[in-house]
Amino acid sequence: TVTFHQDSTGVGSIGVTGSNTSFNTSSDYRLKENVDYSWDATTRLKQLKPARFNFIKDDTNTLQDGFLAHEVSSVVPIAITGEKDAVDKDGKPEYQGIDQSKLVPLLTKSLQEALARIDTLEAEVAKLKG
Repeated sequence: TVTFHQDSTGVGSIGVTGSNTSFNTSSDYRLKENVDYSWDATTRLKQLKPARFNFIKDDTNTLQDGFLAHEVSSVVPIAITGEKDAVDKDGKPEYQGIDQSKLVPLLTKSLQEALARIDTLEAEVAKLKG
């Protein structure tokens, strides 16, 4: 296991076991504050714009599912590295990147909200059917 530290605090690791590799971001509760479970994920999720595209340098034009980094940056800024249209001192592009794993909490909470709405609707339908 390789562990990464920032100011002497463990912030992540890469571990290998058998045929698995794990990329871990620190998530221990002792590293966190202001924990809030009552935010609205569905509204934010609806702002994301999943797309299909191919990369310019891919001669096979293989379609992929994903996002355009600058479109995600206002919804889940922690998922994005770099700035839209950035260039270096020589005018060459400095491309943005995305850590799609940062979208998982938003997706999970939005699904939980949808399931709660489904449960409510099913209960109302059952009540109406009497």
